[in-house]
Amino acid sequence: MTENHTDSVETHGIPVALREREQWICWQKQDRDGKATKVPIVPGTGDYASATDPATWRSFEDALEYATSDDAAGIGFVFTDEDPFVGVDLDDCRDPETGSPSDTAREIIVDLESFTEVSPSGTGYHVIVRGSIPGDRSRRGSVEMYETARFFTVTGDHVEATPERITDRPAALESVYDEYIADDSSDRAAQAAVDDTAGDSDRTDVPTEGHQLEDEELLERARAASNGEKFDRLWRGSTAGYESQSEADMALCCLLAFWTGGDPARVDRLFRQSGLLRDKWDDVHYADGSTYGEKTVERAIARTDDVYEPSSNNETQSTADQQRPHTASRDSARERSAGTSDVSGGDDGTRAAYLAEKNQLLRARVAELEATIERKNDRIADLEGELERLEAELATRETPNPSGRDEPVESAGDHGDQEPSVWDRTKQLFQSDTDR
Repeated sequence: MTENHTDSVETHGIPVALREREQWICWQKQDRDGKATKVPIVPGTGDYASATDPATWRSFEDALEYATSDDAAGIGFVFTDEDPFVGVDLDDCRDPETGSPSDTAREIIVDLESFTEVSPSGTGYHVIVRGSIPGDRSRRGSVEMYETARFFTVTGDHVEATPERITDRPAALESVYDEYIADDSSDRAAQAAVDDTAGDSDRTDVPTEGHQLEDEELLERARAASNGEKFDRLWRGSTAGYESQSEADMALCCLLAFWTGGDPARVDRLFRQSGLLRDKWDDVHYADGSTYGEKTVERAIARTDDVYEPSSNNETQSTADQQRPHTASRDSARERSAGTSDVSGGDDGTRAAYLAEKNQLLRARVAELEATIERKNDRIADLEGELERLEAELATRETPNPSGRDEPVESAGDHGDQEPSVWDRTKQLFQSDTDR
């Protein structure tokens, strides 16, 4: 595509549902810190536009007209709470020479089955669907989802194998979210932090007082643990090894949750002393009024099933036992404190309880994966059923005309103005569009 001309936007490929809304801006490229950035501008004036300020948006026609100027590289659509659209951005997943999508992009596009266009760079796709994002995350890796306060560059370079209109696909949107965004690396980072703390159950140089220690001594013991180097890096503010600072925040909070026995107030207090603290910690990010920090602490504690607990029955333990720490679930610790636990055998019993709880978590994860597989199987069954129907229809159409008159035989994918079927679009998508 050639920038700075209206022919860089294939207007006929843009759905009417978008064109009829006055939520359009233009954009231009600017170099920021050595990286090319798409900056939104107001059509007609060239002033900076904002995805949260309707006063800076214009009609589709106004944006298209201004896109002819040397001050604009293209047009963009702003997503808001008032419209029903969700934009799915797939980056670095298309070969610009052959037009072939990556396996992941192909699967997402086929699942969503809605209007899809090629991005300005030619190396990605934009899919626009009617629905709502089923969670509070918007990105993992090269897959992004947005439904408000965000603009998408729009090219109108429609992917022929997809519908020309924006379809209502809430179930498919949820499935794609669950598979490609919800199970993100921050969850894995958090679980890795939890798993690291479990290894400390065999150490003898950590005090039995646990979270009863003063802050400074607790931090010293955390640094001396087997995963102390990781703790120290996070504590000093390093995000090395994490895709974002939010993931690093979660990992540190999980470690603090372990050492503090899952005390939210103390996790928050300690985190505020770390090098990871930033202004965002106290920003309200959720509809219930929770701040980013409050929700991060809450989730970290929920994910940290094993916490460090001091012994509550020192009178019956040997001196050696008193010097040996253990990990346990919060529920198990309370049971031991009340004298109702049926786990015996000192550290061996505690370890058995820990393994039982980990086994339960693994079973829950297996159940989630089986449910995902079942959804995929249902989708395959639907496509196979559609294929059988089309093959039967094709066989009927290819039957010789008993009247003897020469009449055109309509192909299975030719229905006048009707859109191609799911299977037709799927077959087209799996073919290279080199010759487009």
